[in-house]
Amino acid sequence: MKLLIVDDSLIMRRAIERSLARTRFKEVRTATNGRLAVEMFDRYQPDVVTMDITMPDMDGLTAVDLILKRNPKAVILVVSALADKATAVEAIKRGAQGFLLKPITAEAVQTALDDILSD
Repeated sequence: MKLLIVDDSLIMRRAIERSLARTRFKEVRTATNGRLAVEMFDRYQPDVVTMDITMPDMDGLTAVDLILKRNPKAVILVVSALADKATAVEAIKRGAQGFLLKPITAEAVQTALDDILSD
């Protein structure tokens, strides 16, 4: 399986990548903003996308919209520091399959991905 990690923070990208290093993902790519995420999604066709919300150039919710227009079956896990319930609800309304609050743990990332991939 292929994974695309989208976050403007190098620390977060590496943390998510380390969390999933020994799992089902054979290929992992990263993007630093929503615009690059959409471009990479088109080229790379990942099986799963982890998406931050607050990023430069294009925010994560806009990127979720554009990715799901391209592929309505795309699997997206939003990973955000925005702790309000409305943000999580908005991400799910737009089509993300899950929402994970930062700071993350390896176990939380694994559990969230297991949940959305088992549906």
